[in-house]
Amino acid sequence: MSTTMRIAVAALVSVAVLASGGAANAGDGQRAKGCADRALLFCEDFERLPLGGPATLRWGVDTRHGALSVQQQRHNRVLNVHTEGNGRAFLRIDDFAAPGNAFYGRVRVKVDAFPTAPDWAHFTLAEITGGGSAEVVRPIGGQWAPPLQGSFWGVGADGGPTGDWTDWRESAPTTADRWQCFEWQWDPADNRVALWIDGVSRPELSATTTKHGGNPVDFVLPKADTVKLGWQLYQPGPTPARFDVWLDDIALGPQRIGC
Repeated sequence: MSTTMRIAVAALVSVAVLASGGAANAGDGQRAKGCADRALLFCEDFERLPLGGPATLRWGVDTRHGALSVQQQRHNRVLNVHTEGNGRAFLRIDDFAAPGNAFYGRVRVKVDAFPTAPDWAHFTLAEITGGGSAEVVRPIGGQWAPPLQGSFWGVGADGGPTGDWTDWRESAPTTADRWQCFEWQWDPADNRVALWIDGVSRPELSATTTKHGGNPVDFVLPKADTVKLGWQLYQPGPTPARFDVWLDDIALGPQRIGC
């Protein structure tokens, strides 16, 4: 192949990757780490699962007006999360136990479209619960903000003393139809939830005992025993009327896992 042709091919590959929204780096053929790491507390890349409805004893399903299915996307198998209206569909990890209740999580996510109605439509992609605290903690979620005509990521919680809150930030707009890698830290030392997006720390997307978006009382993490990943929208009659979310490379471990 001539030098000119090699340059042309390289340029076409670069354009294709950019046009795909970075899929080659987040859920479409290139993984930083697989599930072979024995230090991980949980890992699922869907590669060994049959296509179609979930067929595994390693995790469960929590759905209402929604469904989960393993699908093939180019080189990888991924999990499709489909909901109708304000339904929910989650992959559910039960009986989870992290040493000292401290752990990190990672998931690759693509959301085909975020809600644009009704006003303040609120969505969740990750939810963690457990004993010792009534807080339902949502490390990955967000909200449609009509004054800004956009949706934004924000850590949130519900059901506990701090109330129902989503601390979304204007500096963290959502991006539709693009694979992204989300990591979070769960640290009971100061009841910290911290977030990284595509490997970049986002300190504004965090919560601690006294720094959060709820009532002026202490935020206390539960002793995590259930981790759910998928999609839930809380308001009826949303636009669009249905949602498709894609998950890949889910991992939970005692140290930061990386993208």
